[in-house]
Amino acid sequence: MEDPLHWIKEELDLIRDKKLFRVLTELQSGQSPEIIIEGKCYILLASNNYLGLTTDPKVKEAARRALEKYGTGSGGSRLVSGSTDLHRELEERIADFKKTEAAILFSSGYLANMGTISALVGPGDIIYSDELNHASIIDGCRLSHAEVKIYKHSDIEHLSSLLSLDKSRNKKLIATDTVFSMDGDLAPVPELVELAEKYGCMLMIDEAHATGVLGKRGSGATEYFGVEDRVPIVMGTLSKAVGSLGGYVAGSRKLIDFLRNRARTYIFDTSLPASSLAASLVAIDIIEFEPERRKHLWYLIEKFKSGLKNIGLNVLPSYSAVIPVLVGDAQPALDFARTLRDNGVFTPAVRPPSVPPGKCRIRAALMATHKEEHIEIALRAFKVAHDSLLNL
Repeated sequence: MEDPLHWIKEELDLIRDKKLFRVLTELQSGQSPEIIIEGKCYILLASNNYLGLTTDPKVKEAARRALEKYGTGSGGSRLVSGSTDLHRELEERIADFKKTEAAILFSSGYLANMGTISALVGPGDIIYSDELNHASIIDGCRLSHAEVKIYKHSDIEHLSSLLSLDKSRNKKLIATDTVFSMDGDLAPVPELVELAEKYGCMLMIDEAHATGVLGKRGSGATEYFGVEDRVPIVMGTLSKAVGSLGGYVAGSRKLIDFLRNRARTYIFDTSLPASSLAASLVAIDIIEFEPERRKHLWYLIEKFKSGLKNIGLNVLPSYSAVIPVLVGDAQPALDFARTLRDNGVFTPAVRPPSVPPGKCRIRAALMATHKEEHIEIALRAFKVAHDSLLNL
């Protein structure tokens, strides 16, 4: 009998031919500025651990204490046996941090986006989605079975023209990242708020890459733009600058009550373990009350971006810890990343489908725990990689 999976080999061959085949790189250390891969030390410039909190002693100690008290797993979904006092405390802390009435936890940011979007809208409704939104937003849109209209990246005029044509729709939702994960740029949040209010739309923002990095308290883009009381649906993650695991949605009490009763990725999913919850509680306190970490991160960001531009690299405009260096096609991007690694820096090439064809890049990401000498070493490696690319 013919193997029913015979077609996979052909698909894999096609992926390899396009230089898009992916393999895992195993780290033998934590998410620190210096990591170990295959017994060798590299500077890590590819982590979303923006404030270095995954290895912070206070965060680790909180996780350790919770592990001893609650064990390794939660044992069930939140609505059965998997809800603890720590879940409630973290939801209350997130709501306070984001200046909303309430919050709800999910096991990941991906599940938060998918569950929330598919609960809020359905067939007959319409979603307006930025063309560079994260895959979790895109998949949430697909799962909802609502009509999806894609607007040009951060293009307020294009979005406005789309909204003006759909005045009779039942429910309308604008969904966008605030900091875009591959470009590092910032959505025009105040203008989106104005449009949502003008056309009676729900507005949902994804603060995954903004939390901990933007705002005086590190709360994210809503704080940075001063619109905390005007964005009704605020999603975020605990796995990036917070340095732990999980996702959340913050908003009004009625929104959160609705999601508890309708978001399938919440209702049917095993809840987060206590160690992650305790780590997040301490990490949010550090984010809010130790702004010097964020200040140092921004100092390193500006130093690194300036150095890259002086080398002559094509650095995309960004306002975050994500610093994209545009290379172009897949093979040159792979060669660039390989040269970086040969010179002691680990940051992989980003290729389709993560980015559009022809826009392959090195997505560098900095952490507050990096030191100036790490940046200097990294810049020398980028110079070597740039020169090698020019000599091809």
